[in-house]
Amino acid sequence: MFLGNLSSDSRFADEANLFELAPAKINLALHVTGQRADGYHLLESIVTFADTGDRLSFSDADADGLSFSGRFASLLPTSVEGKHGNLVLKARDLLRKALQNKGVSPPPVAIHLEKNLPVAAGIGGGSADAAATLRGLMRFWNVGLPAEELAVLGLSLGADVPMCLKGEPLMARGIGEELTALPDMPSLSLVLGNPLVGVSTPGIFRRLTQKDNSPIGALDGDWISFLKMLRNDLEPPARSLVREIDQISSLIGAEGTMLTRMSGSGATCFGIFPSFEAAEKAMENLNGQKPEWYFQAVRTVGQSPEKTP
Repeated sequence: MFLGNLSSDSRFADEANLFELAPAKINLALHVTGQRADGYHLLESIVTFADTGDRLSFSDADADGLSFSGRFASLLPTSVEGKHGNLVLKARDLLRKALQNKGVSPPPVAIHLEKNLPVAAGIGGGSADAAATLRGLMRFWNVGLPAEELAVLGLSLGADVPMCLKGEPLMARGIGEELTALPDMPSLSLVLGNPLVGVSTPGIFRRLTQKDNSPIGALDGDWISFLKMLRNDLEPPARSLVREIDQISSLIGAEGTMLTRMSGSGATCFGIFPSFEAAEKAMENLNGQKPEWYFQAVRTVGQSPEKTP
């Protein structure tokens, strides 16, 4: 399997037939409500997606290939093997096998991943890449799977993949597979910040002392007021493990946010701003203070502000 190089060479993109965005996933709130007998934790999470993320390209090829570019390309696994194998490769192989079981023989494909999101950052980078691979290859191969079958395939790749396949505001329950759309959620202006310190999700859960916390409940009032009443139950153990989370949360909050919180299992934190212009200004200030860290102003999917009650 050709993996290409890890440079920022754009020649592949120029030759690609099809592109797919893998947007950053943001857990606006995450409550841990229990634990199953098999060890999986039960969650309730309000999730939305940004207008920026990784970018995948697909093109005709004589043999399957995967190449990389982007700021965080060098951190990616290059093999499909093992628990931490590359999720793009795993998604490609699982989809091909599912189609072959239906009598379809997908041709070889060259995939290029522009890795713009930090790795192990709590914003679903790997899961988003896997979901984008599935969406992109179905378009590239001009095939489809029933929604239920696609969701099961996605879940086999990771608990966050089904929600990343949808890419819309939603409530996730169970281990992440029970999804309810939130069509009334407004588009939000955020700054994402990460100190580029990887966080082990199993390590965070091992430090979680309370596993039967209160659920999220129904929307009460406007979205910002509602979100302020919620929490991320993984944030306290993550802060105890990665001291930089305290620092980056404080830096973002000092820029005038309406709400600052950690996403997922961290270490990415987000701040919600009253406008995208304010978010962009905050990003500039934060980049000036910590140029070696990751900061990005984003808009999330959802109703445009003028349509929000």
